[in-house]
Amino acid sequence: MTVLPQDYLRTLGSIRDRCKQVYEKSQRGELTCFDVDESAFPAIVDHVAATTTRRYPQLDQIPPHSRLRHFDPAQMQTLKESWDKEEIDPVERTRRLIDLVIVSVLVDAGAGQQWKYKTSEGEFVGRSEGLALASFDMFVAGYFSSSKDLPGRVDAQGLDQVSIQRMTQGFQVTESNPMVGLEGRSNLLKRLAKVLDEQPTYFPSINEESRRPGNLVDFLLESVEHDESHAKTVRIEKLWEAVMSLGEMWPARVKINGIQLGDVWPCAALTDLGNYENLVPFHKLSQWLTYSLIEVIESSLGIVIEGAELMTGLPEYRNGGLLVDYGLLTLKPSVKARGTVEGKELPEFEGSDPAVVEWRALTVIYLDKIKAELEVRLEQKLDLAQILEGGTWMAGREIAAKLRPKDGGPPIVIKSDGTIF
Repeated sequence: MTVLPQDYLRTLGSIRDRCKQVYEKSQRGELTCFDVDESAFPAIVDHVAATTTRRYPQLDQIPPHSRLRHFDPAQMQTLKESWDKEEIDPVERTRRLIDLVIVSVLVDAGAGQQWKYKTSEGEFVGRSEGLALASFDMFVAGYFSSSKDLPGRVDAQGLDQVSIQRMTQGFQVTESNPMVGLEGRSNLLKRLAKVLDEQPTYFPSINEESRRPGNLVDFLLESVEHDESHAKTVRIEKLWEAVMSLGEMWPARVKINGIQLGDVWPCAALTDLGNYENLVPFHKLSQWLTYSLIEVIESSLGIVIEGAELMTGLPEYRNGGLLVDYGLLTLKPSVKARGTVEGKELPEFEGSDPAVVEWRALTVIYLDKIKAELEVRLEQKLDLAQILEGGTWMAGREIAAKLRPKDGGPPIVIKSDGTIF
């Protein structure tokens, strides 16, 4: 059966497939924006291995890469204890965690190097961790709920009330504490409200209440199967199907036959033969969300998500920056010159730029290669989510801090609209 391009490009399998095509071009020296030096690869693996074993001496205890890593453990414990007092049943607890995770992931695009969030303890935290802490506090305070009696949840009516003014307040944005992509984040959450109401299959209303992101669990419970050991399982394709049903909330980028593709971009290194063969999908935030949802579902309900190996590493600036900072990937001189603005040291590109698309595609494949080499070196089978959490993301941050101590930012700057990185 022929798969339509708009359907194919929204599958998990298409991500690795198209990124591999870009990688194969790189091996033949046919990229438009990057040169590749494979001799730098062993040093990258060395750093990731050292980082992983330092942070997690017991390799079998590396947690998955998930949004839950970025929340304050004490705050999470307090929240769960409050649910204990309410005698909240496991399914409703899972709904609330999914509410929290979905909103927090959707606001997790790059905020810029200047923005910081001041916690209740007076600590200033930036980047992804700061966004997580801010979104957690906003969730608990009822920013996304339509019910004053039930602030710690998210529903479509509450999301529809989100405004730039409220987001400015919640993220503590001021002239001296600017945030990149604030409007993009606000609009994304408002569009989420609309999509929830348009997707009753994946987000069924309970007791005729306003639809919630957490209603995703009600859809998944209908898809539970039992394996030979009587364990409860759900295929990754079911979870991915539900996550991708949110596609209409993304800004209008590439559409095929009226279908919004989301994080999918034309790649100058690939040739369109008339059926969109030049498009490369990443679905980074959707995969980040899926990794996070897997942990919530498995830990809260004991349901095993099968087939997670179909997911890829996340093509964002920490993982990709690791490859550039070690010299595995180098911008061609003409491309670097094109992206370099007078008065700024680092090249800067839009998310749609061919340089960024190539960079992200190569990142996906090299993360697979790092995983394979690390498993041999450490003599331990690891999930890709553990590779990301144990090593690549932190190694990318460490080398960035060493080379650019002023802000520890990426080696290539991406102009964020608040919905990509």
